[in-house]
Amino acid sequence: MTKYQSTNVLGEALESCSTSPVTGFFRNGCCDTSADDAGMHTVCAVMTAEFLALSKYLGNDLSTPRPEFGFAGLKSGDRWCLCAARFLQAHEEGAAPRVHLAGTHIRTLEIVSLKILQSYALD
Repeated sequence: MTKYQSTNVLGEALESCSTSPVTGFFRNGCCDTSADDAGMHTVCAVMTAEFLALSKYLGNDLSTPRPEFGFAGLKSGDRWCLCAARFLQAHEEGAAPRVHLAGTHIRTLEIVSLKILQSYALD
């Protein structure tokens, strides 16, 4: 498994996104990625009710607990590593969540422009 450099969209060291709940493709709290991460879970986003409803509508229910997978379900205010393409889709639908740029992996820029990310920036 090849791991990409852990750099954020600001060109700095990638910061943690969340350890409560634990997020990330590697479940290490960071929106890090590798060639194995087909969904590119690289956007550190703060969940909103609007985004969670859109995600559920689009077939990815992030709010319902799934204890069989050790997943408590997300709620507004939780930070979570989103797929870059889903973030862009939410932006296009007018329901994108806020973004922690320092915790968003640089590979996100392959799909979402820095200008778009900055428009949702918390930092």
